[in-house]
Amino acid sequence: MNTQHTLSTAPAPWTIDERLAWVARFRRAIASDRDRLASLVEADTGKPAWETLTGDVMPLLAACRWHERRAPRVLRDRRVRGGAVWQTGIRQKVHRAPLGRVAIVATWNYPLLLLGVQLVQALIAGNRVVVKPSEHAPRSQRALLELATEAAMPPGLLEWTEATREAGPELIARGDFDHVIFTGSTDVGRVIAGELSESLTASTLELSGRDSAIVLDDADPVLAARSVWRAVVFNAGQTCMAPRRALVEPKAYGEFVRTIGSLASADGARRLVLRDSARGIHEIAERAVEAGGRSVTGLLEPPERNAMRPIGIADCPEHAELVEGRFFGPALAIVPAHDLDHALEIHRRCDQHLATSVYTRRTGFARDLAPHLGVTTVTINDTLLPTAHPGASIGGRGPSGWGLSQGTEGLLAMTRPVFVSITPGPLRPPIHEPNPQTASRIGAFIGRLYGAKASSTKGTPHGQPSERAS
Repeated sequence: MNTQHTLSTAPAPWTIDERLAWVARFRRAIASDRDRLASLVEADTGKPAWETLTGDVMPLLAACRWHERRAPRVLRDRRVRGGAVWQTGIRQKVHRAPLGRVAIVATWNYPLLLLGVQLVQALIAGNRVVVKPSEHAPRSQRALLELATEAAMPPGLLEWTEATREAGPELIARGDFDHVIFTGSTDVGRVIAGELSESLTASTLELSGRDSAIVLDDADPVLAARSVWRAVVFNAGQTCMAPRRALVEPKAYGEFVRTIGSLASADGARRLVLRDSARGIHEIAERAVEAGGRSVTGLLEPPERNAMRPIGIADCPEHAELVEGRFFGPALAIVPAHDLDHALEIHRRCDQHLATSVYTRRTGFARDLAPHLGVTTVTINDTLLPTAHPGASIGGRGPSGWGLSQGTEGLLAMTRPVFVSITPGPLRPPIHEPNPQTASRIGAFIGRLYGAKASSTKGTPHGQPSERAS
């Protein structure tokens, strides 16, 4: 544990204005140190500096500024309106209180963006935070954490562990957190969920997605191909919200495949972070070809250690392992879909969804389709870029995790609501039981107010038979 930042004593109160000022200083520090941060990310993961700038630094800076401007409104006290008529005079407000101690188990594929936003949201909500940096991004994430503490943060609010594989289970085993945020694989997420269930500790689990790009007949196939392929190869395909399969209707299919082939032929090898990932993806692609698929470039080059050329397999059989998408790298299964129903059938076979893209000129139709895709994020005529919007939240369902992070919902998730009511003296509702006649009149009034049907047994107490009935 970093002994310079301990939580042995409770921190002094940190007002919302002080937190906002800290976020502004943190933002300026990141912007000023962007080149060094990009160099450290490249040393950690092999990500090129341009991709770090556009995929990590720029979205993180935008998120900081979004919180500076929006967090006070999101976190402010709100009046709870719409009380019942018999609660006249009672005022209700909801306050947002910090959760307390939050643990963040960080990931490596977007080492600055994902950790940075989670850190900002937890701290700006008023929590104390412990971070377990990824063992695959130790230098870049340590530098980010140091920038956070150096931005004039009060002592005792932020600490971090060593960036080792063992540090994660040790941190979770401490069991003294009010909330845990984990970003990573579904297998590890299940283990963490099991550990936290013993203490009933709440969590946000951002797990993997294996999503689809659905290209309809009336789409611009060139635009769709360029957008989808960019999402497939960006960050060497190590993006949980990138598509694993393109489901393409007949009229758009030919031009879509030709464009993907041209783009793939011009692409060079990409370095993957996890050992044996490239070899595993290549073997899955080989089996897809053996089952009837074909490489869009005409070649299927074997990887060199953990580096591989991006792969696109056209005419991919719909039940091929490549279509299932259980990999994390730059590969795409292109499946001919007879129609939208066929595309949705293939899409729904997958149980891990985070973001689905739909390409069509009928944007209204796509909006109506969005709630039926089983995802939290739907992008229309784009794939990856809109997901970096600082106000938009992301979250999975089922094997893709639970809880929301980023944006308004992510910030609220770092707080708990406290409902406070005030009953003033002069207008207090009566607390004594009235006499029977008054009780009957009140009952009749309540019945009319809430829509009771007219009764022929007026004045008869509820539950008592009338003379006519007896």
